[in-house]
Amino acid sequence: MERRKLWYQAVADCEARGEPYVLISVLGVTGSVPREPASKMVVTGEHSYDTIGGGHLEYRVCQQARERLARRDYTSDLAHFPLGASLGQCCGGSVSVLLEAHPGSEQELVLFGAGHVAKALVTILAELPWRITWVDERFDQFPSDVPVNVHVHHTDDPVGDAPDLCSGKQVLILTHNHQLDFDLCRALLTAGNCAGLGLIGSETKADRFRKRLDHRGFSADAINTLRCPVGHPDVPGKRPMEVAVSISAELLILTTPHQTTSARRGLPWHQLRGLIQNTDAKETTE
Repeated sequence: MERRKLWYQAVADCEARGEPYVLISVLGVTGSVPREPASKMVVTGEHSYDTIGGGHLEYRVCQQARERLARRDYTSDLAHFPLGASLGQCCGGSVSVLLEAHPGSEQELVLFGAGHVAKALVTILAELPWRITWVDERFDQFPSDVPVNVHVHHTDDPVGDAPDLCSGKQVLILTHNHQLDFDLCRALLTAGNCAGLGLIGSETKADRFRKRLDHRGFSADAINTLRCPVGHPDVPGKRPMEVAVSISAELLILTTPHQTTSARRGLPWHQLRGLIQNTDAKETTE
């Protein structure tokens, strides 16, 4: 619980991070109550900000809010609470509370590596409705200030953390270590639970990794889900920001609703790349 942050500050931060939240407002009161009408607080999946009076009333309201977030029920609802024995409070009044659930961004990315390209990429994605988990073993490589939609995950075991950390999310591997890159690819292809997997590198690196994965017993279908070289094929340049722009372009195309269907998500990367190029060509001629 974080009382110090006021509800409107929490709303602004949640919106910037793309994090789902519930805004709770006291609409009406009768009798003796902890807080006056128009009191507000914000509840997320893990934290609460500001207060509508504390006690068991607030506990029950937060519980209802988190149940809504868990089932992705982003509607508004009015709840009424008599402050009696059932709530363990003896105020004797009653409170009517409005719960307004707000969806966050559905786009989540796990970014492995805190090198030059990753730093450039984060500056771009900070302006977009993405929730980003940024992973590296080297804590001193992270900037002192990161955007509000970025969560730094410093770990000495990125490979071990990867399957749980990346479940259902887009993943980009941009580390400084080729062996770590391979171990991450192997762990994530074994888990098979991320929404998409991209790896920075050359065509030569891609060929070597595919051969190594084949020798490890991975199927052609699994290997073909690995996007390498990662990035939009029509964005040139090798400077960190140029590479970051290329990766961002590819990521947006693959995850924008009108481009990404469930069928396309399951296509091998060489077919996805063809779809990207065909889409670009069609839009140019129209």
